[in-house]
Amino acid sequence: MKTLVDQIRTGEVRPFGPQGEASAYRKQLVEGSVAIGMLGLEGDHQADQEKHGGVDKAILHYANDHYAHWLNERPELAQHLRSPGAFGENVSSSGLTETNVCIGDRFRLGTGLVEVSQGRKPCWKLGHRFEAPDMVTDVVRTGRGGWYYRVVGPGKVRAGDVIELVDRPCPDWPVSRVTRLLLGDASDPGGLSELVDLQTLSENWRLRAARKLQRHRGAPKP
Repeated sequence: MKTLVDQIRTGEVRPFGPQGEASAYRKQLVEGSVAIGMLGLEGDHQADQEKHGGVDKAILHYANDHYAHWLNERPELAQHLRSPGAFGENVSSSGLTETNVCIGDRFRLGTGLVEVSQGRKPCWKLGHRFEAPDMVTDVVRTGRGGWYYRVVGPGKVRAGDVIELVDRPCPDWPVSRVTRLLLGDASDPGGLSELVDLQTLSENWRLRAARKLQRHRGAPKP
């Protein structure tokens, strides 16, 4: 399974929110190659490093395939959906989506090696970007949130490079299934129990699985 990288984007911290809150949500198109480090792409920053970025959320990938769906479902947002970058993504491509990408998948990204760590939990910034707060709910409902990579091996990447699957240790755990369980209303104690022990899943999402499992069992939160 492989495709080509359509765009690479990085962002600097700038005023963004309704009260001027800082964010690097607006990613700019990168011309030429960019270095892939253990914390993500060179030149990509995060304003709130407690909630964004870090080893398990180093690079955000969003499927170009989704833009047509959003245009069909939310035509009033067309001005925001003219090109990739609207969802704050670092990497965009076609052919890879949450339904065919699994937790733990390792991809050769340019000359780097990355591993899928978790899905993306949207926050208020996405709603602000689209001037539509209900987009946060819609992204969760549709499962079209994108996914994060941790970096296994540094390298370089540019638009036009190949992104190719090289290992799939968890074929039963597509990103779409995980996000339904952890962000949606799906009830599957057995699945949640498996996620708690799924070492390729980010620590934060394994803790989320543990909390949801305990709520299901009526036990106190950890």
